[in-house]
Formats: sequence, structure tokens, C-alpha cells
Amino acid sequence: MSEPASRAPHPHQATLRRLEQSSGKLAAAAIARMDAQLPWYRAMPPENRSWIGLVAQAGIAAFTEWFRHPETPQAISTDVFGTAPRELTRAITLRQTVEMVRTTIEVMESAIDEVAAPGDESVLREALLVYAREIAFATAQVYAQAAEARGAWDARLESLVVNAVLSGEADEGAVSRAAALGWNSPEHVCVVLGTAPDGDSELTVEAIRRAARHAKLQVLTGVLGSRLVVIAGGSDNPLKAAKALIGPYAAGPVVAGPVVADLLAATRSAQAAAAGLRACAAWPDAPRPVLADDLLPERAMASDPVARDQLVEEIYRPLEEAGSALLETLSVYLEQASSLEGAARMLFVHPNTVRYRLRRVTDVTGWSPSDVRSAFTLRIALILGRLADGESQL
Repeated sequence: MSEPASRAPHPHQATLRRLEQSSGKLAAAAIARMDAQLPWYRAMPPENRSWIGLVAQAGIAAFTEWFRHPETPQAISTDVFGTAPRELTRAITLRQTVEMVRTTIEVMESAIDEVAAPGDESVLREALLVYAREIAFATAQVYAQAAEARGAWDARLESLVVNAVLSGEADEGAVSRAAALGWNSPEHVCVVLGTAPDGDSELTVEAIRRAARHAKLQVLTGVLGSRLVVIAGGSDNPLKAAKALIGPYAAGPVVAGPVVADLLAATRSAQAAAAGLRACAAWPDAPRPVLADDLLPERAMASDPVARDQLVEEIYRPLEEAGSALLETLSVYLEQASSLEGAARMLFVHPNTVRYRLRRVTDVTGWSPSDVRSAFTLRIALILGRLADGESQL
């Protein structure tokens, strides 16, 4: 069939025709060289090898078309990589794709003297050089788009996991989604809550990840509304973990929930941290970050039933079981404005006896009556314990 009158013959028609006739042979040679030189190619399943073969064939066909019309913009990434499914970018790495492209280009380059018509060798070699540059850019673009798509999907998946933990809906499905994100089920998990900074939430999340890598922590994180939520794994010290991650948080309180065993139990840590964050307004001088358990009295007064039960079960009940003398001594000591002598007079005992009993209170509860903050917590625990006893007698 003759060339249309409106279009001049190709200046290298003979070379173009020989290139078209050799495309199948070149593709076969490229596949054979990959099989001989690339161990990862030989180890792949037959289905993936067949897709790679199609990509190599498409690449040679795209070069032929590009050589035919070098002045026409070509969507090389679509022409070449569009022949394979998107999942192929997960099956082979960028490095492997580069090796595949390099091998195909080398085969084509070695065949230039055979394919080019006499006198066209330099023209075909120069065209192949330019095309190799374009295919390199196309390869980078395909993997960049795939990485962006995976990143967007991973971010949505991570938000689902974080939201499930915060809302108390974490289940085995959330654990599976976390595993897909690289969560390796560390033994110690805690949740850190604070205010998210203004600006791009993706930059905030990336800053948290950098801080976590530096502190050797695993994290699942996200910005939910105005709150920056971090589920941190790998440390049995929640305050230390919170200090390592505090940099990206906006000004304001940052609260670390208690350590729990795993992601399924992280809801308890998250709820304690959320209750502590709400109660922080009642303790303006709270340290930053602060433990949710250090906010137990404020949380109790803010109607947090977990905090109320914790104060009763961890402070009042152990003192009650240790004997009435400890409860009575602590109550009188607090009523006497933390005066050893005043408490001793009211109890008709020596001040050293009061001092001994107060040390026992510290041993039993972990809270020291001589510390102002601890004394406040102990007083609230006594009040709540007596209320609980009164209710049980009704």
C-alpha cells in the first residue's frame, strides 16, 4: 500500500521496515537474556513472567512507533506498562523493573547493526538512546503513581484502625488491617492524645513516624478532627513514649494512656487518655506530657466511671483491707492540713506512729500523703470509697 499523498515517506523507511520485522525476535532475545541473567525473573511464577514478557514486547513495539513518528508525543507509560495489570508493580520492585528495562535496551542496542539499514546505524542508535531516557522517566512515573496510590490507601486504612481503637470498636479485623500496615503486635501498647497542629495532616503524620523511628517505636497514627492520635507500641513506659513523640503536637496538653498488652486492649488506653485530655482543664499546671492515671481525681470529678472505680479499687479498698488504723490515720492527717503533730493529738498516739502509718499508706497505695498532689488524689479516693460503701448499705 502506497504512502498517502499528504504524508512524505519516512526518511528511514528501510530501517523502520526491518525494525518492524525484527520486533518479535528482539522480544524473544530480551526474554531469553532475562532468564539467563536475572535470578529473580527465573524464580517468578509463570503468570508474572508472561506479563513481563508482554511488557518487553510492548516496549519494543512502542519504540518502533516512536521511531516512526518521533515528533508526535507518545504516552510511553501507557503504551508499555498498560499491557500488564497494576498488581505487577507489587510483584516486582522498582530495581527489578530497571533491570528488566536495561536488559531489553541492551538487546536492542546489540542488534542495531543487524536491524538498521546501511548508513542508518547512528540514527537508530541515537533514537534508542533518547527512547531509553523516555522509558526511564515512564518507569519512574508508573512506580511513583503506584506508591502514591498505596500511600493514600494505607493512610485510609490506618485512619480506620486508629478510629476503631479510639471509639472502642477494635476487633480482629482492625488487628488484620494493622498487620497489613506493618504493625508487628508489640507486647506493650499505649495511646497518646493531644491537639493536632494546623496545616497539612500528612506532614504531621510523617513527623510522628520520624520521631517513632528515632525512638524505636511502632506507631499507628492519624489526625481525627482536632486531635492527633498515636498508638505507640514497643515501650512499657508510656510517659517516655509520649515524650519521644511530643514534638509534632500543637500547644496544649498531651496525655498518655496506660500500657496495655496489645492492640485489642488499646481501647482502654485510648479511653483513659481521652478522659484525661478532657479533664486537663481542671489541672492547668499539669506536666506535658502527663499520664492519664495522674489525672484520676480530675477525671473522677468529670464523671469518668473508670477513674472513680480505679481510685476506689486501687487506693480505698487496699487501705481498707490493710486495717482500719491506716484509713483513720490518713483521714485525720488530711483533715489536719497534713500536720503530723495535729494528727497525733487527734488520734492520741505518738507522731512517730503517725509517720509509720503514713509510710504504710504509701507502700499500700503508691501515693505519698506528704506530697500535695498525692494527698489530693488520696482525699478523692477516700471520698469515693465512703460513697461506695454508703451506697452498698442502702
